[in-house]
Amino acid sequence: MMDLVTVQIIRNKVASLVDEMHYRFYRSGYSTVVRESRDFSCVVLDATGRLIVSPPMFFHAPVYKHMVGRILELYGVEALCPGDIFVANHPYEAGLPHVSDMGFVAPVFADGTLMGFVGSIAHKADIGGTNPGSTSGSATELYHEGLLIPPIRITDAGRRLEDIERLICANSRQPITVMGDINAQLAAIEMGVERIGTLAERFGRAEITGAFACILDGAATQLRASLAALPDGTFHAEGCLDSDGVDLDTPIHLEVTVRKRGADIEFDFTRCGPQAKGPVNLRPSMVEACVFYSLISCVDPSMQFNDGIRDVVRLKLAPNTITNASAPAPVSNYMMVNRRLVDLTLEALSQLNPSRAIAHCGSSNALGIAWEKSRPGHPTMQYELVGSGAAYGGGNGKDGTSGTATHLSNVHITPIEILETEFPCRVVRFDLVPDSGGKGRWRGGLSIRREYELLEDATVNCRFEKTLYPPRGVAGGENGARSRIAVFVGSENQRDLKASSRLTMKAGDHLLLQCASGGGYGDPEQRDPNAIAHDLAEGYLTTDPRT
Repeated sequence: MMDLVTVQIIRNKVASLVDEMHYRFYRSGYSTVVRESRDFSCVVLDATGRLIVSPPMFFHAPVYKHMVGRILELYGVEALCPGDIFVANHPYEAGLPHVSDMGFVAPVFADGTLMGFVGSIAHKADIGGTNPGSTSGSATELYHEGLLIPPIRITDAGRRLEDIERLICANSRQPITVMGDINAQLAAIEMGVERIGTLAERFGRAEITGAFACILDGAATQLRASLAALPDGTFHAEGCLDSDGVDLDTPIHLEVTVRKRGADIEFDFTRCGPQAKGPVNLRPSMVEACVFYSLISCVDPSMQFNDGIRDVVRLKLAPNTITNASAPAPVSNYMMVNRRLVDLTLEALSQLNPSRAIAHCGSSNALGIAWEKSRPGHPTMQYELVGSGAAYGGGNGKDGTSGTATHLSNVHITPIEILETEFPCRVVRFDLVPDSGGKGRWRGGLSIRREYELLEDATVNCRFEKTLYPPRGVAGGENGARSRIAVFVGSENQRDLKASSRLTMKAGDHLLLQCASGGGYGDPEQRDPNAIAHDLAEGYLTTDPRT
């Protein structure tokens, strides 16, 4: 039996280490997607790859178990040694979200015995492929999305393998930026390995591994108890993505059925549409992220996530579908599918626990601008996660939040000052859109919009969602506003684009991006007059709906 005080001390030490690794990485990163958006995670794992403490980038959390499992399958424990670091970005070989996300894991030893791993996953500025920036809204096979790296060593017993580094750089349009981020990532991992070793010296290897087991078992026990207190039943929700990015006129069907009996729960995605030609396919690790996040949100948001929850939750997936694609189906746009899948999973779970219901949230969007000319000393690739400034739907007792990351990611929106310093662009508008939040007793969060003036010629790649199917309101609330992409704004050629688009623009052209807002919750007629007055005073509404 472990002393529970010691278990909690070790857990807090691990959580502090994860925070320290994150801080070291983003303060050392080269790319804006690391330095500003913080599209990365750092973690500590047990000897089988099970996550001990969740990182802020939640959707990375289930990936590590798949990556470490594949490393152990390929190499075996006996082939690992202190100083090893493995790298992979392969969605099918290692469970990574998409090719642009590069994962690193290092084994940790104490007394000559494997006791765990330290890991990190981060988006890379460019890893090859058809498009600058690698991510694509119109890829039709995985090979279009960049260099594929199955799990291999990049550091062998403490010796950096420069051949692997040169291979990665040779396949990137931004080798200095990519290698700078890799060096920062490896430094964070090396620090993590050292700190876990120090913990083992202080507490002993058996105490550390025993605490890990207690932490994992505790999460499973807590979830079972919370589920047992809720009613049994079968719950269902379905909806559509705008398209797969290739066939822009055909929506993509998503569907989830939740079956709950006592302390057991199953999520069935077998009726989702067949895997798509375009890059909206998911690997099981991403479906797990949606399910674990939604379940904790519904059952007990104070619950601490770790991989012990895997012992409680069952997933049912059909092969060759959107939620369980087969290689070489492309996966670049996984995040917008994740967000839509979370909306639907939360909608189904709201029937299990209505007090935790929430309307559908704003969109997940990404913008890539490949500049023909960059500023001296700066990269030519501008990559932004515009969805980090989306909006939450209204919930039971609370309005939706505006201009914040929704679900899963917790990424930051890149500040205007950084964009205008790093790249030849000018942001001429960045604001909330009045009257855009879905109406309800509790309204949805408002859309944000950004308008850019291009100061150099560039190729623009937009990957947007919810341009056709708006965020749904629930319990009588109205739908939120749809996403919008407008090009050549202010000219006679101004027009709106479809969700996934790539085009060439000239210096002086304007581009407008508007994220979807949140849906409303409850009957709008029941909205508190004081809340309406507040919205009018803040400019969230332009007219009083009561007049």
